[in-house]
Amino acid sequence: MAKPCPPDGEQVRERKERDSWACSAGGTSVIRIEPNDERIVWAGAAEVEHGRAGSRGWRLPLSRLPLFPGEGLRSRAAMQAGIRLVFRTDATVIGVAVAALDDLLTDRIDLFVDGSTAGSAVLDADGHVAFRGLPPAMKSVEVWLPQYGELRITGLFLSPGARMVAAPATERRELIAYGSSITQCRSAASPSTTWPAMVAKSLDMELTCLGFGSECHLDPMIARWIRDHPADLVITCLGINVYGSGTFSQRSFLPTALGFLSTIRDGHPDAPLVVISPIVSPDRENLVGPTGMTLARLRSEVEMAAMLLADTDNAIHLISGPEIFGPEQADLLHDGLHPSAAGYAHLAAALLTKLETGGIAAR
Repeated sequence: MAKPCPPDGEQVRERKERDSWACSAGGTSVIRIEPNDERIVWAGAAEVEHGRAGSRGWRLPLSRLPLFPGEGLRSRAAMQAGIRLVFRTDATVIGVAVAALDDLLTDRIDLFVDGSTAGSAVLDADGHVAFRGLPPAMKSVEVWLPQYGELRITGLFLSPGARMVAAPATERRELIAYGSSITQCRSAASPSTTWPAMVAKSLDMELTCLGFGSECHLDPMIARWIRDHPADLVITCLGINVYGSGTFSQRSFLPTALGFLSTIRDGHPDAPLVVISPIVSPDRENLVGPTGMTLARLRSEVEMAAMLLADTDNAIHLISGPEIFGPEQADLLHDGLHPSAAGYAHLAAALLTKLETGGIAAR
C-alpha cells in the first residue's frame, strides 16, 4: 500500500499557525485568510508580490525593478513603511502572521478601526500578533505593517464565524512623502507614528511613503514614478544622504535637485510640492563631507533649488529643516542624526503647523 506523502513545509507552517490562533481564540476554529485574498487592499504599495512563502508589498514597482538600480534601494523598497492591509470585517479578533526575512525587523503592528487607533501590538517569537475585543459590527480595518526590515505576511486570522468584504474605494486625497531614513522612521514608536503616517492621518489623506534609509539620492526614475502616481500633496525631504555619501558635488547637486523636482512637477502641476531641507545634525553642520560641502552649505543648495522653482510657481513651498527640527530639538536625536520616537512626534506636529499656517494643507 502506498504511503501518503508527508506534508510539505508550507502545509506544516499553515497548520501550526492555525493551531496557534485556534488556541488564542479559546480552542475554537478560526478563519484563515490568505494574504493574496482579493478582498485585501495593500494600501501604500506600488505593487504586491505573492508567493508560496507569503506576500509583501513593494514601494517601487517590482515589475520594473531593474530600472531602480542598487541593492540598497531595492532592499528598502521591499520594506513595508506606510503599507497597510485594508478590508472590512465584523471579526472580534484579528490576527496577523509574519515571516521575518532578516533580523532588522521592527516588531510592532498597529490596528485602526473606522479611522481610529484600536491597538498596537508586538510580534511574538513566532511572528504572530492578535488584536482582541474588537466591536462585533462590520467595520473598516487598517493593519499597519512594520516600517523597517524585510518580511512576508503569511496569513490573517479572524474569529470564528466572522465575515470579511473588500473595503470600498477610498475618496481620500493622496499624500506622497519622499526622503531618507528620517522619512522611513525606523526608530518611530510604531508604524502609524512615523511622521508621514501622522501627517497623513491628521490631514485625512492616503499615504504613499517613499522613505528609503540611506537611499535618498534623487534617482530620476523615482521622480518619474512620483510624477506618474496620483498625488494631491507631495513632500520631499532632500539632502542628508547626498551629504553623507557624496552622491553629487557642489557643481552637480543643484541642477540635479532642480531636475528631480521639475520632473515631479510635470505630473502634478497644481498640487502643493513641499521641499524640506535637512533637519539639524549638530556634529555635521560645519563638517565638510564627501560632497565637499558642509551640511549647512548643502542645506542652502536644497533651499536654493526650491526658491528658484518657486519664483514662477507659487505651489512650491520651502520649509527649512531647522524650522521644524532645529538646535532646540537636538536632544531628540537618538544618535545625533535620526530623531527618536519623541523626535518624530515633534517633527510631525511642527510640520503640520507649517502646512496649516502656510495655507498648504488643512486638517
